[in-house]
Amino acid sequence: MSFSETAWKVFNQSIEQYHVNDDVDSLIENPFEDHSLEQILYAKNWIDSVQWHLEDIIREEEINPDEALKLKRRIDASNQQRTDLVEYIDAWFYKKYENISPKPDAKINTETIAWAVDRLSILALKVYHMRHEAERESASEDHRQKCQAKLNVLLEQHEDLSNAIDQLLIDIENGTVKMKMYKQMKMYNDESLNPILYQKTKK
Repeated sequence: MSFSETAWKVFNQSIEQYHVNDDVDSLIENPFEDHSLEQILYAKNWIDSVQWHLEDIIREEEINPDEALKLKRRIDASNQQRTDLVEYIDAWFYKKYENISPKPDAKINTETIAWAVDRLSILALKVYHMRHEAERESASEDHRQKCQAKLNVLLEQHEDLSNAIDQLLIDIENGTVKMKMYKQMKMYNDESLNPILYQKTKK
């Protein structure tokens, strides 16, 4: 089984488990061995699954403004967790390939392995929810047909993205692509970098 197939399987296992309760406050029960790549992938998708539904909730037109602000703060924290895990996945691969010497003409990919995996995780959620809409009996036939057409595109995207991820891993292993890591350096959560926060502390 290729890496992308393993990741897709783990992501869908997480999504199915989340929807057992379909509750953003459900606690994760990660079934994989500690520190394994599968455990990390499962945790990554669980964060994505919870955030997917938080984004749905916050768009409720009648939502209480105070509740919306709490949700926004929660989504911000979730985004930080997501970024941290993406960087952790990159570090896992960086260590795996640390003894590979890139060729002199090795290229650098536009995104790291983990950020491509991040896209795959979100894509798994899109496929799950679009399939639900394409099969929802309470929806109109026109709605189901339109969602099926979108689902077909998402499934094609899944195939293309999976192939691209697996090819990137092959290229890194062969030394034709150089793996580099850049921290995201997000500024809005840092009191020393966000002017709204550091100006407040001076008052």
